[in-house]
Amino acid sequence: MKEQLQAIANEALAKLEHVEDMKSLEEIRILFLGKKGKLTSILKGMGSLSAEERPVVGQMVNDVRKQLEEKIQNTRSELIRKEQEKNIAQEAIDVTMPGTILRTGKKHPLTQVLDEIKEVFIGMGYEIAEGPEVELDYYNFEALNIPKNHPARDTQDSFYINENVVLRSQTSPVQIRVMEKQKPPIKIICPGRVYRSDPVDATHSPIFHQVEGLVVDKGVTMGDLIGTLQVFAKNLFGEETDIRLRPHHFQFTEPSAEVDVSCWTCGGKGCRVCKNEGWIEILGAGMVHPKVLETCGIDPKVYSGFAFGLGVERTAMGRFNIDDMRLLYENDIRFLKQF
Repeated sequence: MKEQLQAIANEALAKLEHVEDMKSLEEIRILFLGKKGKLTSILKGMGSLSAEERPVVGQMVNDVRKQLEEKIQNTRSELIRKEQEKNIAQEAIDVTMPGTILRTGKKHPLTQVLDEIKEVFIGMGYEIAEGPEVELDYYNFEALNIPKNHPARDTQDSFYINENVVLRSQTSPVQIRVMEKQKPPIKIICPGRVYRSDPVDATHSPIFHQVEGLVVDKGVTMGDLIGTLQVFAKNLFGEETDIRLRPHHFQFTEPSAEVDVSCWTCGGKGCRVCKNEGWIEILGAGMVHPKVLETCGIDPKVYSGFAFGLGVERTAMGRFNIDDMRLLYENDIRFLKQF
């Protein structure tokens, strides 16, 4: 049996000398030291030995087991070291090679301007309200004091889904929905996409963005509206900016006005950007029509309010001196990366 043990040890050591991977090493360990391994088989046969032989053979088996376990452990450590060296060699970094340029994105100019507008009004205590882009005719027109025969309802001007459903032509329906659910005081802005059947050209698009505002409370006056617009214009276009109101007509406000700001390019002196007028129109505004308040269940004898709306595209064009609205939608990286 001594010769048999020595033969097993020699065979195992010889195999371990040529191991190249962990899988082969594990197979050798199982072959010689596993539950059904060759060394285990010797232990199972010790029952046939005499009492004098068992301690001697048992010691020899333990010596061979210890020898093989140490060799297996050393071989495992050597395989790990070689694998690490191989990985290091493969993953070596050549510091002389040019690096890979990581292109970072940035906000679209429309998003930049929209975020600035939100920041200005949030700073004045306004909350942001949102509503559906596919809107009921009632909220888009009727509740805004625009009757059935009004030209704004012409199918050539608005995108109708059916007789009672339309793609909203302004974000004003959001104001109606808020006034129906929330009683004064109300102080909100309503940013979002709107849709009108306009031909695509340098200053028009069938899809564009608006930010509308609404304030309803006791004692709200036209002076409050003017003061709000002055703060907004100075924050967005610079402290030297002035505003000008011109009489206008909107169905949902009375009185109504178009609002101009002094030209951000020439400061009001007259230039190509403002067509030598010194002023640039940016929004419409006015006091909320009493009929609109009544429709929403708000007593116009107790409460009053003002509303305003501006186009984000027009504002962005003025802010960045862009002369064609289509550039904002063509996704030309050469154009967009300037901002």
